[in-house]
Amino acid sequence: AVDPATRENGCMQVLSGSHRMGRINHTLSGEQAGADMEQVDEARQRLETVHCEMSAGDALFFHSNTLHCSAANNSDYSRWALICCYNTRSNDPFKESHHPGYTPLSKVDDEMVIKVGRNDAQRSSVAFANLVAEDQSAKSLSKGEL
Repeated sequence: AVDPATRENGCMQVLSGSHRMGRINHTLSGEQAGADMEQVDEARQRLETVHCEMSAGDALFFHSNTLHCSAANNSDYSRWALICCYNTRSNDPFKESHHPGYTPLSKVDDEMVIKVGRNDAQRSSVAFANLVAEDQSAKSLSKGEL
């Protein structure tokens, strides 16, 4: 968490133990791709929902098959977070995807985070994140590619 994450500002929620269900197919929900809601609703009836309230600097690690969401931030406070996904080098996507294949990381000095800052990230030459990227996974679903 970069900022505090609370129930009031829509902190992450996970369904405890849902990773044991295996991968849930994704469908379109409005303009976003998400886990099949029929299966999610069934899981919600059987599994505990855990609200992951965090202080700035806290980290949350969970299995990629864990069902998770965050609520809308209706508070007056920001809820910035840093998301990192790790995958073994040998597990490249088996079909064309908007996600890159294996790409070695390059290191930058710690001062670069301060230099770029969250307000200047879109104007920076250092690519911490593509903040203007569209939801390609939803587009893939609407074309029947997933």
